Amino acid sequence: MRLRSINDLWESPTATTFIIAEIAQAHDGSLGTAHAYIDAVAKTGADAVKFQTHIAAEESSALDTWRVKFSHQDTTRYDYWKRMEFTETQWLELKQHAEEKGLVFLSSPFSLAAIRLLERIGVPAWKVASGEVTNRLFLDAMIVTGKPVLVSSGMSYSEEIDATVSLLRAAKSPFAVLQCTTAYPCPPEQVGINQIAELAARYDCPVGISDHSGTPYPSLAAVTLGAKLIEVHLTLSREMFGPDVAASLTTLEFAQMVEGVRFIEKMQASPLVKNDSAEQMAALRRMFGQSLVAADDLPAGTVLTREHLSCRKPGHGIAVADLEMVLGKQLKHAVQTAQFLSVADFQ
Repeated sequence: MRLRSINDLWESPTATTFIIAEIAQAHDGSLGTAHAYIDAVAKTGADAVKFQTHIAAEESSALDTWRVKFSHQDTTRYDYWKRMEFTETQWLELKQHAEEKGLVFLSSPFSLAAIRLLERIGVPAWKVASGEVTNRLFLDAMIVTGKPVLVSSGMSYSEEIDATVSLLRAAKSPFAVLQCTTAYPCPPEQVGINQIAELAARYDCPVGISDHSGTPYPSLAAVTLGAKLIEVHLTLSREMFGPDVAASLTTLEFAQMVEGVRFIEKMQASPLVKNDSAEQMAALRRMFGQSLVAADDLPAGTVLTREHLSCRKPGHGIAVADLEMVLGKQLKHAVQTAQFLSVADFQ
């Protein structure tokens, strides 16, 4: 299957929106479930599937505390990250599976070791998680690869995004910025849809949204406002275990969102010229339009007033829009009730 290139976003002004299905830790440490997610995402029409690459010993410590204690089997966050680990061979198998299904494979790294691992297996772009926007060690390691960098703004001050963008621009690294609100699920008043236009104007780069609302609406709205990247969490079921389920779309919802995005893009690519549209519908205009008829039996010599006139479909006679042209005209012969009038009827 032909794989889409994420580089289209920087190389082609007509590139369609790049849609990423975020799996994160929805696999709950099960390699089989991770592969099942790839199969599910492939059916939605998404361009890419994205995971998160955790290596507990390289990213966590005993001080790493729970934000919300959701796991019943992991005593510490370190234990949880450890359980989320896959080997390099397993990550490579996941990437190969994704590509066989026509999906770009992405994963957010959470350690330098994870960056090195993902570089070895050949990811085509980097996703900088919200909490890592100011991490110069991560950014420098990504920049040196020359691959595009997707920056999520969820936990950052504007000045921090400014600094990161300046760093990427100085390094001539392709980059995009995603509006993100770190709330799971995110209520509508915190989505920040206004940021799409503001980020585009501020950074002059592809922009998008990393949405956690658990609905398709922000993504659809974002595309109408110019978003070129959409990242949304996906779950196999609302009954699945995991911290992101409430902020995720089911596979059916995700597929409907993708369909909606592509529908919007087709509308945007085909602006309607109203007069041209009316011209193309001439036959329908005649079918649904109405023509002037006699309201009653009218004798020859009748000088037409509004009271003498009515209208009927179809619009193949004298159009109602030409009413003023008919008023005051004198009939040269009698006409019957509901008879369509023609120019030949007048003196």
